[in-house]
Amino acid sequence: MATKKAGSRVPLDPKVARKFLDKLGTDNEFRRLFKKDPKAALVASGYKVAKGDAAGEAALEQLAVCLRVERIAPKAAIASARSSLEAMLGSGVGMTPNQLNAASTASLRRLK
Repeated sequence: MATKKAGSRVPLDPKVARKFLDKLGTDNEFRRLFKKDPKAALVASGYKVAKGDAAGEAALEQLAVCLRVERIAPKAAIASARSSLEAMLGSGVGMTPNQLNAASTASLRRLK
């Protein structure tokens, strides 16, 4: 696997994105995990990296950094923007403003 350039977008597998958003929109314990440790939340959602895959580990680290939030958007906001969030996660997460952040709730409304 080729390594990603700094600032490049890392797409999330659609199955992982769906499970991630399912849990983020319904499970308070998962929401706490996500806020504390986005990498662990991704792994709990099914994100897998083969043992010894340095490029895969780097991609997971980049995703975790890009998904870090101060406050998580409300469950209702996540649910209402679900299809747009799935598309965003599937097309790749890069160093762009995070749409899962509570401060970005207005952005979530624009995604609908």
